[in-house]
Amino acid sequence: MAGLLVSSAGIGLVFPLTSIFISDQLGLGGAGAGGYFVAMAVAGCAAAVIGGPRADRGSPAAVGAVGTSSLVLAYALLGAARGMAPVTASGVLAGIGYGLQYAAITGVVSALVPAALQRRAFVLRHVMTNVGMGAGATCGGLLLAGAARSTGALRQMYEAGAAGSVPLVLVFLATHRMHRARPAGPSPGPPPGVDSYRALVRSRPLVLLLLGQALFAAAGFTQIEATVPLLLHHGMGIGLTGVSMVTAGNAFALLLLQHPVGARCERLAESTALMAAPLLWCAAFGAGALATAFDPGTVRTALLAAFATLFAIGEIAYSSAFFPLLVRLSGPASLGRGSALSSLAWSAGTAAGPPAGIAVVTMTGTTAGWLALAAGAMAICGTTLLLRRQEP
Repeated sequence: MAGLLVSSAGIGLVFPLTSIFISDQLGLGGAGAGGYFVAMAVAGCAAAVIGGPRADRGSPAAVGAVGTSSLVLAYALLGAARGMAPVTASGVLAGIGYGLQYAAITGVVSALVPAALQRRAFVLRHVMTNVGMGAGATCGGLLLAGAARSTGALRQMYEAGAAGSVPLVLVFLATHRMHRARPAGPSPGPPPGVDSYRALVRSRPLVLLLLGQALFAAAGFTQIEATVPLLLHHGMGIGLTGVSMVTAGNAFALLLLQHPVGARCERLAESTALMAAPLLWCAAFGAGALATAFDPGTVRTALLAAFATLFAIGEIAYSSAFFPLLVRLSGPASLGRGSALSSLAWSAGTAAGPPAGIAVVTMTGTTAGWLALAAGAMAICGTTLLLRRQEP
């Protein structure tokens, strides 16, 4: 978890600045920035599909070490890039890194933590990743405040971001060595029917879980990053500082509430906790819609604070339930492949969510935009309800 925190902080240092760095500072324009992210997405999907079976056949920590090493190279190369070729290569390396890391991390956490503590561990993983990204982005903004976004300062930040993932590589390698040092037990081999991706997608509960993952990304996580800032800034006239404060409030609520809320979620069945997450997001988006009825002041501030807090509680419910369900429905022999499919579902959701959300907000008013986000959360509720009924 400490390695995840440091790595996420290093990536957060530069992640919000990448499109600006490529298009403006390197002079490659919007096409250059778009090419970088397309290369990252394509390589990430391929790496997840290829890395999943390898995580199942060997130690997932070894796959995680390779993926995180690829991230180190990706950000170091981008910091030194001078043209389109190294930028594209950096995007490919970053995609490989994220794809392999995603295929491996669930197996690593579930192997390190006793079953009774796994739900708490996955909540902590979510919190460490998000808090690290937020802290890194904050530090990056402060470092650039007096540097006028100079190319030299940005290059140094990319090298620092690359260095931030080195401790996580070492953690993965140490975990891999620990795994190899354990006495070898009997190897029963994979049970029949789980030796391919095709066998996994025959499981109706797993397919519903993966559909839910895509919807969680499209209608939830990407909307708080892409659409909600537009509603706050353009629709409600809130300045950039106020938008940042709402985001910071969400991160602070995650950090403060992860233990008490996570403990409460552990008393619920996993499918029940997963269904609670979009219900909480409906309430959060409803608080945002209600805030549009009030002028700037105490009531509006309180409602936006309620939005940030309710959304954070929903995130905790999601993280305490989704990954344990993925572990159980995939089975220990196919967890790497199940994680790879989860990564593809997440990528599909993150690709579709922002354009759809921004288009809806553009075509409707501010209050209608908040209510449309609540309707999207209700669509997630339908999928999680079906999963709860189908779950063995």
